[in-house]
Amino acid sequence: MSYDTIVLASASERRSRLLTQIGVQHELLAADLDEDPRPGESPADYVQRLARDKALAGLAALGGRTDLPVLAADTTVVLDGRIFGKPSGEQECVAMLMALSGRTHEVMTAVALADGSDLRTAMDVSRVTFRALDLQECRRYWATGEPAGKAGGYAVQGLAAVFISRLEGSFSCVMGLPLFETAALLDAAGVRRWQVDA
Repeated sequence: MSYDTIVLASASERRSRLLTQIGVQHELLAADLDEDPRPGESPADYVQRLARDKALAGLAALGGRTDLPVLAADTTVVLDGRIFGKPSGEQECVAMLMALSGRTHEVMTAVALADGSDLRTAMDVSRVTFRALDLQECRRYWATGEPAGKAGGYAVQGLAAVFISRLEGSFSCVMGLPLFETAALLDAAGVRRWQVDA
């Protein structure tokens, strides 16, 4: 079986843009879940669980339809084993950025594709190094509005690019959808890519 269109279980504009970049036609369907880590859950288990749960929630929202595979992803920033999720406000965002300042952290993105009764998953881990930041700069960055809703309180593809002195791994992973791993999942499920709008 092959598919021309999938459902992206996300409200993320950047994930949608990344799918469009590789020519995957898709519909958006936001999957709203509790994103709190479970006690003792490792960062890798956490992102993989959320990606799977989002894909299955998207599939359930389709009401049993099997003609549209559902793709979902989750991203987290990890420093010293600690999960940095989406900041709740300025104070938490600034604290996150100051913790990342002058350090190298990991960005983990898990991807899940639910295709009928089949659920495929993949994960990528990249390493990002921040230059030294100062408190006022972090506050000014929060005031731009960009960090809201972003894991770790920053967007690699946006204004925060000036914070990053080194990136080892996948740029698209840090953005929130590792394209190499995503394409492999889509290919295995028979989803067409490199489709061009007429």
